[in-house]
Amino acid sequence: MSAVEPVEVDAGRVRLRRWRVEDADAVLTALRDPVLQLWNGVPATTRDDAVDFVRRRADWSAGDHASWAVADAGTGVLLGSVSLHSVDRQQANAQVGYWTVPAARGRGVAPCAVDAACRWAFAGLSIERVELCHAVDNPASGRVAAKAGFTLEGRLRASYRYGDGRKHDELIWGRLAADPPPGLSS
Repeated sequence: MSAVEPVEVDAGRVRLRRWRVEDADAVLTALRDPVLQLWNGVPATTRDDAVDFVRRRADWSAGDHASWAVADAGTGVLLGSVSLHSVDRQQANAQVGYWTVPAARGRGVAPCAVDAACRWAFAGLSIERVELCHAVDNPASGRVAAKAGFTLEGRLRASYRYGDGRKHDELIWGRLAADPPPGLSS
């Protein structure tokens, strides 16, 4: 994989920006949220864990991911995270993952960030397909996928172990570069 240079993406009311060590305290607070612990399972229980989290996501040199802090475009306050991971340039495929802080939920932040990451991948990496998977028991993620222009493609049985230690069925969604963009307002 060739290295990818980190970029910032202006997505209207949110900005996808590079992770910074200064984000560690906000990340630690966010990752203590029970919803994030259940559905994202990012293990960060100490500030050092949070620093490791932001450093890993800020380092795009392996070329296998592009990860951003999602910040309010006006205030710069951290609202969440969005990452393109499992980037396969030969197959022109990637997967997307995201989370938002509790105060940002229900405000359209996640669909906006996911859409912006996909648009960047299609244009900047020549990715042709992005997949999004989420637990069947997490319908909020299904709403994000639909709003971000993904098409529901199927169900994966007992496919991923979430924060509760149980394997959950997941829904798989796909978005192709050729698909019409969603009608999100910024």
